[in-house]
Amino acid sequence: MALPHYDNVSRLGQVNGTGDDRSLFLKLYAGEVLTAFQATNIAMGLHRTRTISKGKSASFPLTGYATAKYHEAGTMIEPDKIKHGERIVTVDDLLISPSFIANIDEAMNHYDVRGIYSKEAGAALARQADRNIFRTIAKAASIVDATSAAAEFGTAFDDETYTNNVTIGSLPADATDPNKIVEAVYKAVEEFTKKDIPTDNAVVVLPPEQYYALLNVSDTTKATWLNRDVGGNGSVSGAVVPMIGGMKVLMSNHIPTTDQSTILGGGDAEPLTSTRTTKYNADFSSVRGLVFTPDAAATVKLMDLGVESEYQIERQGTLLVSKYAMGHNILRPACAISLNAA
Repeated sequence: MALPHYDNVSRLGQVNGTGDDRSLFLKLYAGEVLTAFQATNIAMGLHRTRTISKGKSASFPLTGYATAKYHEAGTMIEPDKIKHGERIVTVDDLLISPSFIANIDEAMNHYDVRGIYSKEAGAALARQADRNIFRTIAKAASIVDATSAAAEFGTAFDDETYTNNVTIGSLPADATDPNKIVEAVYKAVEEFTKKDIPTDNAVVVLPPEQYYALLNVSDTTKATWLNRDVGGNGSVSGAVVPMIGGMKVLMSNHIPTTDQSTILGGGDAEPLTSTRTTKYNADFSSVRGLVFTPDAAATVKLMDLGVESEYQIERQGTLLVSKYAMGHNILRPACAISLNAA
């Protein structure tokens, strides 16, 4: 005798017990992707961003400097001209992180694979965003005069100011000397101050080698950035270097430190060699850290982080695609300084 059919089966993916029995599964996956992206990405919150609903690019205005002059009594006051310009940020091609889960594999698998896939998809997109943003900031730092500005933008903005990059010590080995690194950071702060660049929101982002060099010191009493007795607030035990020169110090695996003039490196996948990513190409082989303010670069988002899911009967499985469409460009070159190896 056949067993009776249950009419009130609890389907975990249905909303209010009706409709698509996979509806909630997609939302869970999307939430996990977003969480993984936010946990992995650090560059997005360190520069200017704008979201657009239509179009392929956005314009960020540039404003020149006002002048001051003495007035002679009785003379007509003539207004001075304040120059204006713009920087265009163009959206790149759609970046995707796809995966496919076969029904038979999911049925036989003894652990939840969707949570793992969602975390990996979010992390992959976050890593790529960080790579491109830090490349853009490093390229901004490479613009140190009107000639290099004209080479990058076609024309140089007349009222643009420029900052010089800083070399860590005088020998290649100095790039991992904690005292030389700190000295270079202070030189960068000094350069910002000389060029009237506000450092209120400036940050220092270092590759792991330089970041951990700041913690690997034999005498922490001499390391002012760690010694609490003289105002430092770092922690060797916690592997934290929170502040140097009033600026937050962060660590990222995605600071470009190789020659990427012809092909992007740092773990980029083959599909990323699209014609629209050539704007990130440059020789970064001397870069050992970046000091910058939020105005150094800008990001335009056309399609923010999203997820699509489709069950494919002909393939007996589910295609999951995490994606975003955004682009990055230099905004104010003077707001970025590269810490370079000798």
